[in-house]
Amino acid sequence: MKPVVIGVLTALLLSTGSAMAAGEIDVHKVFLPQDMQWDTGPASLPAGAQMAVLHGDPQKPGAFVLRMKLPKGYKIAPHMHKQPEILTVISGNLSLGLGPAADKAPVQSLPAGSFSSMPHGVAHYVLVNEDTIVQINADGPWGLDYVNPKDDPRLNGAPDPTSELYSSRSR
Repeated sequence: MKPVVIGVLTALLLSTGSAMAAGEIDVHKVFLPQDMQWDTGPASLPAGAQMAVLHGDPQKPGAFVLRMKLPKGYKIAPHMHKQPEILTVISGNLSLGLGPAADKAPVQSLPAGSFSSMPHGVAHYVLVNEDTIVQINADGPWGLDYVNPKDDPRLNGAPDPTSELYSSRSR
């Protein structure tokens, strides 16, 4: 009798867990590219980025998906995230560099279709080679911590995203 009760309780717990996970998505949604609602990018990024939130809320705990439009020449200074970040290049091309200094030499070019998984706490930076759309999947709350506080657009004196902040050996 005990094995039957344990089996039933286990099945009940597993089905309840599945129902709770499925409850996170309570409505079927489809986003066609022409119907996405683009807004100004977050204050934590330099001016010029646009963003469309497809799922969840990047400011709240839990999974979210967003797309970002980044113009040619756009740059995001070395920064880190508190949560792992999954990035997929939908269109265009960007370069991703690792480390606390924005150095063009060791970057990796990511053309459309590329995928990157970044653990939390890893310093990295972005150089956009042509108009690019990326998709970010992560757990919120999402945010950036810049290696150099002077690069943070939320503070006065933040650099223009198309400035020569990034040279071959800028720092």
